[in-house]
Parts: sequence; C-alpha cells; structure tokens
Amino acid sequence: MTRVVRAGLIGSGIGLSRTPALHMEEGRQHGIDYRYDLIDLDVLGVGPEALGTLIAGAEAQGVAGLNITHPCKQAAIAHVDELSDDAAVLQSINTITFKNGKRQGHNTDWWGFQESFRRGLPGADLSHAVLIGAGGAGVAVAHALARMGTAKVTIFDVDPARVSAVMDRLAPVHQDCVFAAGKDLDAALANASGVVQATPIGMASHPGTPFDPGLLSARLWVAEIIYFPLETELLAAAAARGCRILNGGGMAVFQAVGAFELFTSVAPDAERMIRHFSAM
Repeated sequence: MTRVVRAGLIGSGIGLSRTPALHMEEGRQHGIDYRYDLIDLDVLGVGPEALGTLIAGAEAQGVAGLNITHPCKQAAIAHVDELSDDAAVLQSINTITFKNGKRQGHNTDWWGFQESFRRGLPGADLSHAVLIGAGGAGVAVAHALARMGTAKVTIFDVDPARVSAVMDRLAPVHQDCVFAAGKDLDAALANASGVVQATPIGMASHPGTPFDPGLLSARLWVAEIIYFPLETELLAAAAARGCRILNGGGMAVFQAVGAFELFTSVAPDAERMIRHFSAM
C-alpha cells in the first residue's frame, strides 16, 4: 500500500515557492504519495494573527507537518508544545511536526544556510560578516555564521530591539564570536569581509535593495537568503562590482532537505533535490 504524506507551507506572498515541487518530487522518488499545499496569508486575506487557526486546521486534517516562512517564523513559537534545541536557542521556527499528539517546532534554516554557504562560497573570509536583518531568517543566519567560525557579526535592522534580542540569544551560545549592533553601515562594510542580506527586500513581492549597492566593493562576498528571484537586484549589483555572490537557492534546498526528513522520517537525496531545484 502506498504511503501517503501531507504537508504545507504557511507564509505571505508564497505563490512562487518551489518548496512544494521539491518535496513532492522527492516523495515520488521514495514511493510516497506526497501532497504539499500552500497556505498563503495574502490569498486568504489574513495576517500572522491567524496562525493559531491555520495550524490547528492543518493538524486536524492529518498533515505530517508544516513549513513556516515570512512573516510567521517567530510568531509560530506560541503555537507549538516544544522546541528542538536549535529552535529553542533561536526562538524562531520554520518547521512544525505533529507527532504523538504534540507539536514540535524546528529550525532547519540555519543548517540550510550553512550547507549552502560551504558549497557556494568555499574558502570565504569569515573574519567579519555584516548581517542585514534580525528577523526569523536573520537569527538563523547569525547562528550559522557563528557555527562556521565567523569571528564577528555586525547586525543591522530597522528595529534595534530585534538586534538586541538576537545578540542576547546567541552571545551566550557562541562565546568565540563577537556580535555587535550596527550603527554605521558604510563604516561596517568598509571593515567587513562579507555581507548577508536576510530581509524580504528583493523578493518578487518586495522589490528593491535593503541598502545602497554602491557601498559594496569587490573584496566582499555577498550572500542572499531570497530565492525568488534567484538573482535579486542586490546580487546583480554585487556581481557587477566583482563580488563573489551566493543566491538563496541553496538555503532553500537544504532547509527543505531537513524538513522532508522531519515530515517523513526518510533521508532524502540532497544531490537529487539540488538538481531538481536547478531544473525548475
């Protein structure tokens, strides 16, 4: 009898997401009848305040789990019973599993970014990274950068309280990494080895750049978390200035690798998922 697995993604403006196709094709390769639905807040005309209802509805329908994306990664914490170790540190989740009557929150974003970075920017200078964005994705990226051995991470966000919250969470866990609140982006980039863009700015639904690309120089590597489009305005400008660049595709694939295993208890073929993503 064919095994049936259902999953879904909750977020805003997710109509172009490649995650459903990634999960369903990998499920097919394992002989699983895999259905993955989009639960788009914009389409439903609701905001993050509807999370509790949407999660409960999915659970009642028997889904194995949900992925969570912008702008719900931190708000979703309130709707789970327990957290994985990394999710507890980050206080941000991108995956919920429903098992044994309990909801468990996980974070596969940090690992997804780490694996993508290692593959896409081998040998990159990790002496000082500038991080733009201290939301749910930003804290995961900061965690990954510290785990990879980054000596200093300077964090910028329009909300100083979010920067402080990231520093308070991560500094005790990563004592070999200095976390600093950014004040002057021009000065920070002048002293940095690379920059990660971890805000929604640059997405198809949020066009533009989070800062003036004229501040970039060729000695910097530039990494994005956005993958639709794969080439954001920032990455195009960075490439034109001679920077090594990393798009958000790898992070998208590897966070999906982690989530697929959580949903199915089956280890996916990461290389096959990368090839599928590239073919899309």
